[in-house]
Amino acid sequence: MDWESIEMAIPLLAVGAMTTLKISSLAMVIGGIGGIVLGLVSLSHWRAGRWFVRGYVDFVRGTPLLIQIFLVFFGLPVLGLRLGEFWAGTLALSFNCAGYVAEVVRGTVGSVEKGQTEAARSIGMTHGQILVYILLPQSLRPMIPALTNDLVTLVKNSSLLSVISVYELTRSGQAIIAARFVPFEIFALLAIYYYVIVSALTYASRLVERRLPSW
Repeated sequence: MDWESIEMAIPLLAVGAMTTLKISSLAMVIGGIGGIVLGLVSLSHWRAGRWFVRGYVDFVRGTPLLIQIFLVFFGLPVLGLRLGEFWAGTLALSFNCAGYVAEVVRGTVGSVEKGQTEAARSIGMTHGQILVYILLPQSLRPMIPALTNDLVTLVKNSSLLSVISVYELTRSGQAIIAARFVPFEIFALLAIYYYVIVSALTYASRLVERRLPSW
């Protein structure tokens, strides 16, 4: 073990880890909000919206994330929108995350007991009001484990952004390996960093799940 290289790498990897956390957090928020909206649209009576969400989800699940990253990074400039590596990577992860969150929302909200929908209709609530005020709140706690799994996957998938030169955790490790040629030590450190981040996210999600009310 090259302990000198390990000591040198720890703070450098921490810089990359901060970028990973920033990108992942932004993608979680943007993708989460987008996914909830798409999930509710897929349960609405708007036929065109349902077909759009179905096509969107099928595309996200049917194509590799790496290809989606390339499409965003190289495709947006063709359309006249030029983003830096950071925001292109964030947008690609958000785009991917929204597709999976939409399916979680659709499946969880759609599984709420049908009698509640009928009761809400009997007092004059619209379908949109039923989704937002009756079904969605009751679905939040059941969907936490599935959402946590998707968010953990998002954090780990952020390592793919190294291919477009985003200086996140994996990219910082690659730079150190190229300079010092200590692959085992650096990849072991990378594994530890990712494990700590994912463990913290999982612990936080369990706290949130316990604090949410049981309907």
